[in-house]
Amino acid sequence: MSRGNARVFGRLAAASLFLLALTACDQKMANQPRYDPLEASDFFKDGQASRPFVEGTVARGTLRENTALYEGKVAGVMLAQVPVKVDEKFLRRGQERYNIYCSMCHGRAGYGNGMIVQRGYRRPPSFHVARLRSEPAGHYFDVISNGYGSMPAYRTMIPTEDRWAIVLYIRALQLSQNAGVDDAAPQERKQLSTGGRTR
Repeated sequence: MSRGNARVFGRLAAASLFLLALTACDQKMANQPRYDPLEASDFFKDGQASRPFVEGTVARGTLRENTALYEGKVAGVMLAQVPVKVDEKFLRRGQERYNIYCSMCHGRAGYGNGMIVQRGYRRPPSFHVARLRSEPAGHYFDVISNGYGSMPAYRTMIPTEDRWAIVLYIRALQLSQNAGVDDAAPQERKQLSTGGRTR
């Protein structure tokens, strides 16, 4: 075997051994012991498998500096409007999330007569009373996030933007149940004034 061929053979053998070692490492990592996050562990002194966050650190993507978006207020004052881009898709998302998380107590139209209330759960106030129609958008976001009275906090179950979408949908419900003729578009006002009849 020539010296050049011996070098090529040596390099191929080294590469093969390297790949074989990588495969062996993968196998060992794939078969390593696992703990359920809530399972006890004798490896750590505190006996818990899950490790607490390192004090003073913030996980990537969880720094909530935008208080308007994440708290519904600026300098302690509740926001009057939803602080995200609003379009029909966002409103439909709010309707979907409202129907999943809210309608069982608040009812589909927001009168506080959902199925759980009909079966004995404490009745929430109607969204259509004057007091709640005058509340700013930030109030609803705060209540959804932190709970109020017998209503639990939903901050861990409903993502931030979905909470704002629900707030927008609550505003749409309020408008739908309390709108007057003057709130309609001009072409619709004419139709409303004639009782839907066209000439």
